[in-house]
Amino acid sequence: MINIKRNTLLLFILLGLFFAFTNLTFSQTDPTGNKTGTIKDVPATTMGNPTFEEVAKTVGHNKISINIIWTMIAGFLVMFMQAGFAMVETGFTRAKNVAHTMGMNFLVYAIGMIGFWICGFAFMFGGVGGIASLGGTPGLDKMLSFNLFGKTFEIIGYSGFFLNGSVYDVGVFALFLFQMVFMDTTATIPTGSMAERWKFTSFIFFAFFISMFVYPIYGNWVWGGGWLADLGVNFGLGHGQVDFAGSSVVHLVGGVAALAGAIVIGPRIGKYSKNGTSQAIPGHNIPMAIVGTFILAFGWFGFNAGSTLAGTDLRLTVVATNTMLASGAGALAATLLMIFKFGKPDPSMMANGLLAGLVAITAPCAFVPSWASFVIGAIAGILVVYAVFFIDQKLKIDDPVGAVAVNGVNGAWGVLSLGLFADGTYGDGWNGVAGGVKGLFYGDAGQLVAQIIGVITAIIFVFILMYTFFKVQDKYFGIRVDSKDEIAGLDMPEMGIKGYELE
Repeated sequence: MINIKRNTLLLFILLGLFFAFTNLTFSQTDPTGNKTGTIKDVPATTMGNPTFEEVAKTVGHNKISINIIWTMIAGFLVMFMQAGFAMVETGFTRAKNVAHTMGMNFLVYAIGMIGFWICGFAFMFGGVGGIASLGGTPGLDKMLSFNLFGKTFEIIGYSGFFLNGSVYDVGVFALFLFQMVFMDTTATIPTGSMAERWKFTSFIFFAFFISMFVYPIYGNWVWGGGWLADLGVNFGLGHGQVDFAGSSVVHLVGGVAALAGAIVIGPRIGKYSKNGTSQAIPGHNIPMAIVGTFILAFGWFGFNAGSTLAGTDLRLTVVATNTMLASGAGALAATLLMIFKFGKPDPSMMANGLLAGLVAITAPCAFVPSWASFVIGAIAGILVVYAVFFIDQKLKIDDPVGAVAVNGVNGAWGVLSLGLFADGTYGDGWNGVAGGVKGLFYGDAGQLVAQIIGVITAIIFVFILMYTFFKVQDKYFGIRVDSKDEIAGLDMPEMGIKGYELE
């Protein structure tokens, strides 16, 4: 085991040195930002009135500057969502596991960041080409592809490893930061479904695996110019799979990974009686979970509206408002359904209803009118209630925080809803297809087909990969803590410190 760890560390060091010192020619990049957004090779005047060229240089530079600043601020908001996830998951679990649950939510940020820097970003965006709103992203121009049925299928990028010299550019770095915090959201989701019985060392290997391979590969297919994005160009299916801010790329991927992990690791001790009846295991701190939910809702404005990658794209106001409406509709629908079914609202389900609405609207937020946002969010709030009970009572899968129902089920619903409600007012040129993005209700059945293909692909690809990963990891290393430690609480045996000093 020691030799394996040493060899792995040595491999990472060698790879780092290799990519850090390769391609050190910066002629096509702009690491300072001075040239970004300007007309190149125009001399500045030192006196008199500015020339037209100088005005154009300033306007162009300022426009790209606004876009980059907006993207960075949105990225900072999304980063703070990590605190929201930590509080929601910890509040919905028991006091004896506080340090363990918080520890996973904290370290996944660092591990995910490093894994994405090593190769995840390259695999996902290495072939995306130039993103105009960020002043171009030079160096992201290598994509592995193959031909089938006379069509080109692009499957993975391969430039930008370790953010090496070939991509040393302000636009690329802005894209990396923004996309890295998105990836971290995906990596965090299984920490909820597998909480209170997951070995911390096993979690560490998982965090590297999903950030370096699983998330980036599927993300490339949708956002990096891959084959799902090309379904429109290649087969006339709308604009290809469209996912504005990540209902599939972020939430469905995370939800399916959470499902695979929960199945392999099994339910918590005492969760199901001998006859299979589900036993409630209440969370220890509902106020913490509710505050965490509000932090997530706040950060979601960066998540969705920030995905314009442009402060000069005023559609961001529609995106933000649609996001807010869907979250409220989800919370209200879940609350009313709980009152109807059980006579009590249940604050935990209120929170999950709001989060379900946010997850669902994340894909269609830029493409639908406000009434559709309300409908999408309300349906999400209803879906999450039924999904939580179905997963818990029928499938007998123990998911302490409802991660699979919130992110998996409603991630899928969000992608499909775009294929129904997109009204064609936005998205001209999206994925290389002319005209706005339209769903079935506005005349384009092909868009719905593309969305269905994207959902099915995510479920099959991610589940097979993550289930296999967890099974292999469990066989050779074990992913679950000892039963005595699980009963006593994981804080001391796994973390060496208590979350609370309980009497």
